Amino acid sequence: MLGKKQALAKMEADIQLRGLSANTQEVYLRYANAFLDFCQRPIEELNEIHIRAFLQHLISEKKCSPGTVNINSSAIRFFFAVTLNRTLNYLQIPRMKKSKTLPVILSREEVNTLISHCNNTKHKALLLLAYGSGLRVSEIISLKVNDIDSKNMRVFVYEGKGKKDRYTLLSESTIYTLRDYWRKYRPKSPEGWLFPGSKNVGHITCTNVSFALDTALNKASIDKSVSIHTLRHCFATHLLEDGYSLLQIKELLGHYSIQSTTIYLHLANTTRGIISPADHINLGGPNVN
Repeated sequence: MLGKKQALAKMEADIQLRGLSANTQEVYLRYANAFLDFCQRPIEELNEIHIRAFLQHLISEKKCSPGTVNINSSAIRFFFAVTLNRTLNYLQIPRMKKSKTLPVILSREEVNTLISHCNNTKHKALLLLAYGSGLRVSEIISLKVNDIDSKNMRVFVYEGKGKKDRYTLLSESTIYTLRDYWRKYRPKSPEGWLFPGSKNVGHITCTNVSFALDTALNKASIDKSVSIHTLRHCFATHLLEDGYSLLQIKELLGHYSIQSTTIYLHLANTTRGIISPADHINLGGPNVN
């Protein structure tokens, strides 16, 4: 009989053997633990009925979003299929359909206002890396000094999402701000982190970056639901509006599939300069004075 502690330890090993990210490991283990706590019965007795009851609990009582419910479902499926080596009837465990809402986008003027209201040089550098290079927050905090290639004006992203290496843009304003940051802070990280953590141990956290954004948003009086990832969306959307191709933007963002990049077709102002055919209609009739 496999106990809860032993099962979760085996699941952790299974995740590590597959080279999944630390974030995936943390989330999957947390959700699998929640499922086992909810069921309160021996693992050998668990089946599709208990999984359905747990997911229904998340929907009806916890009021979780479809995305959260689906991630819980993925964690539980992994637990059964890999860790327990058991086959499930997946028709009895449907995935929730998610609404396709478009992400919030800031205009160029709003981005300019946001950055200009960021008086802290370190905070400004963080926001410019998100907007000027299209980096994810996890990629920003894990940058090393040698990842900034000022000679070729590009940023090297080591093992981004899906452990995929890539290069992206380094803007003039970003390198100027980074040099100012370097002069003022003189970061001394033994590991070479560009943004070291407290007492130069490790690197800064995602919370530090979110604080930088929230501070700038308050000063700029921008009343929109904005995250660091919003600036990545703005990077891609504004590039598309400037005439760059989806393929170019895909490579800069590090997307695996072009389908992920096509969302920016719905965000870019593609109607600019296009005349509606209705404006060619001669409506005729008397003029109304």
